[in-house]
Amino acid sequence: RPFSCSQCGKAFGKKAHLTRHLRVHTGERPFPCPHCGRRFRQRIHLRSHLRTHTTPPAQRPFSCPQCGRGFGRKAHLARHLLVHTGTRPHACARCGRRFSSKTNLGRH
Repeated sequence: RPFSCSQCGKAFGKKAHLTRHLRVHTGERPFPCPHCGRRFRQRIHLRSHLRTHTTPPAQRPFSCPQCGRGFGRKAHLARHLLVHTGTRPHACARCGRRFSSKTNLGRH
């Protein structure tokens, strides 16, 4: 893998993948949502987010009792509820820092 990150040493096979990775360190979010202005590091994350603006309420039958946000799957509502409770059930084995999702723990 010829392209490596000068910040953390992670290596990539393509320069574009390194460029995308560098945004983790710089905080750059070059892809804004045209509807709400929220910004994303990767175009695919923006595409996924755009569905929140276009999915009809009938396709989001699971509503949050706290804020009213709708979800298409019960599991997604359960994950969202952690935002309101502050629950962080996933702990890092090395440092003990806690996270609300396994995904965030993995990124850490």
